[in-house]
Parts: sequence; C-alpha cells; structure tokens
Amino acid sequence: MTHIGVRVRAIRRGARRGADRIGAATPPGRDRAVDALRAAAVLGAVLGHWLVTALVADGGTLRTASPLQHMPWLTPVSWLFQTLAVFFLVGGHVATRSHVSARAQGIPYHRWLAARLSRLLLPVAAVLGLWTVAAVALLLSGAEFGTVRTLVKLALSPMWFLVVFAALTAATPLLTRLNPLWPLAVVLHVDLLRLGFGGPSWLGWVNVAAGWMVPYTLGAAWTRGELERRRAGWVLLAAGAAATAALVAWAGYPAAMVGVPGEGRSNLDPPTLAVVTFGLAQCGLALLLRERLRHAMRGPVAWAAVALVNLSAMTVFLWHQTALMATTATGLLVGRLPGLHTVPDGLGWVGARLLWLPVFALALAVCWSAFRSFQRGGAGRGRRPRVVRAHRPADRGTASKARHV
Repeated sequence: MTHIGVRVRAIRRGARRGADRIGAATPPGRDRAVDALRAAAVLGAVLGHWLVTALVADGGTLRTASPLQHMPWLTPVSWLFQTLAVFFLVGGHVATRSHVSARAQGIPYHRWLAARLSRLLLPVAAVLGLWTVAAVALLLSGAEFGTVRTLVKLALSPMWFLVVFAALTAATPLLTRLNPLWPLAVVLHVDLLRLGFGGPSWLGWVNVAAGWMVPYTLGAAWTRGELERRRAGWVLLAAGAAATAALVAWAGYPAAMVGVPGEGRSNLDPPTLAVVTFGLAQCGLALLLRERLRHAMRGPVAWAAVALVNLSAMTVFLWHQTALMATTATGLLVGRLPGLHTVPDGLGWVGARLLWLPVFALALAVCWSAFRSFQRGGAGRGRRPRVVRAHRPADRGTASKARHV
C-alpha cells in the first residue's frame, strides 16, 4: 500500500507540473471561457451520441436504435447533450475575431480561409480514408450490406455539420455584421411553408444553412461587443426557452432535440424552428456562464483539461462514433452484451450503457493517439504543438484590436 501511495503521489505531482506548464504557456489576456464553452460543446455532443445511439444485433445484422424511442421520459437527456448551437456560437465569435485580426495585419482572405479550413479538412480526410478502406474490407469479407451501411452512416454522421461550419467560415466576411434575426426569420418562414402550408419537403434543407447561421451570427455579435451585458444572455435564455416550449406544446414539434428512429419528424434532420429557438436559449445560458467559467479556468488543473480538449477537439468529435462502433464490433466476438448489442428498452440497458462509457473513452483515446497529428496539420510527434493562441475578452467597440485565433 505504501508503494502504491508513493506512485499515486508521484502521478499527482507530474500532472500538476504539466498543468502548470500549460498555464504558463497561456497568454495572460486569453479568454478562457471561450475554450471552456467549446470543450463543453464537443464533449456534450460526444456523450450525447454515446448515450442515445444503440447498435442492436439481430442475427448477423446491426441496426440503429435509440433509448428515446422506447423510453420517451428520457427526452431531457437530448436537451443536455445537444450542444451544436454553442459550438456555432463560439465558432462565429472566434472566426470573426480572427478575420478582423487578419485584415488588420494585411493577411489576404484566401490565406486566412485556407489556414482555418485546413484544421477541418485534414482530420476529415483521415476519417474518410480509414472508413473507405474499412467498408471495402467488410464487404469483401462477406459482411451484410445493411450492416456496412449502418456503420458507415454512423461513422460519417458527424461530418454533416462540418460542411455547414466550413461554409459559414468561408462566408464570415459577409456575416460579420448580419443581424441574427434575419436567418431566424428565414427558418420561421421555411417552417411555415413546409409544415404549415404543405410546401415541398426540400425547403427544409434551406434551414441547414439558415438555422446554424443564427448562433454563428450571434457569435459575431459577441465579437462586436453587443452581448457583453448580462441582460442579453437573460433575454436569449428566456425568449428561446419560452418559444421552444410553445412550439412543442402547441405547434406539434418533437420534444427531443435529436433525431429519434421511427418518429415522423426530426428537429435536426433538417433543423426546425424549435431546435433553433432551443439553441437561442443555450446561447443565452452560455453567455451568462462566461464570468463563472473565467473564474473556474483560473485553476491550473481545470484549465489544462480544457486546453487539452481544445487541442484535440476535431479529432475527438470525428472519431467518437468510430470508438463506439469498434467497441460494439469487438464485443460481438463474445456475444450479445447488455447495453451494447441489446434493444434499449429499459433501465437495465441505461445502467449497462453507463458502464460502457469508460470503454468507449478508452477506444477513443486509441483513435486520438493514432490520428491526432492530422489536427496539427501533419506535424510530427517530435514537434511540440502550440497549446494556446491569444484571444481576449471582447470589449464594446474594441473588436478591431482582436488578436488572430
């Protein structure tokens, strides 16, 4: 026991020294709340997928299912872990600050855009390459086409939002001063036409851009200093929550903020007015939490954890479904395991799934170790990554002083 205690204390000292080094490498003016919000958004999406995505083994076939389909009382879980609006809020804030800084430094638009998109495209290329090889290998080995399609669809599902995010990033110069009410009005009218008046269903895909443009342009308003007062956060939180509740209660929108197999309508596929108003409430809460997060991030251990998540945010997001499926496929070698291959129709499944979360995290750590270099632009292992870059809290009227992020 003494030897174990010594080892534990040594590990703690090593972790503390590492946290202190990360803290020392952080510029004093960095707004750590931005990084905390981004980390929360990424981890929320990962945990949400791991909790509500089930791969049920029916003979030699795997099919997708959801506990929300069998246990609707778990719907509030989707409110906690559907955090895409916060990701777009932070993305819009960071991109607009970065573009302002690039212009001030004389950096042309094409160079600025190439630098930002390379952080998205290289990790995506790694996922596409691996799953192309995996899909071909599975089909050649005799796997059922339905199973392969299910696996590939789940693996690539995180990429749809990256396409939207890349498009909004490219349009940042045009969106810098756009009032978020304009894309919100587009979403409202699209839903009125397609859901209220029986318009063509393809109209819903207009909301893929317009819906996520709402939090993105809110991020631009944050950069302009228009959301610094707490009143802005409270208005967004109250108005967004009230509108969402009214849409669910009286307009027939689903209560779940994620897609549920078997339901006729999804709030995400394509985005509906309800998920956009829900996102407004989330953005309001995020803005209200900024000061608390800045205070919490003064702790070296908390800040080190957030900084490390941000360094690997894209890798974690792109590979978390692969980690889930790798664990599921490996488990099939043993047999149908509860919480992994069984129908998610009871509390027993929920309890078993919670026990699988550390296994998923371990599989994700393996993926992270293998593919993290793609997020650093192919940097070699011997090259020390830059832990953080400066971005300062936005003050009203001082957006032009923003530093490149």
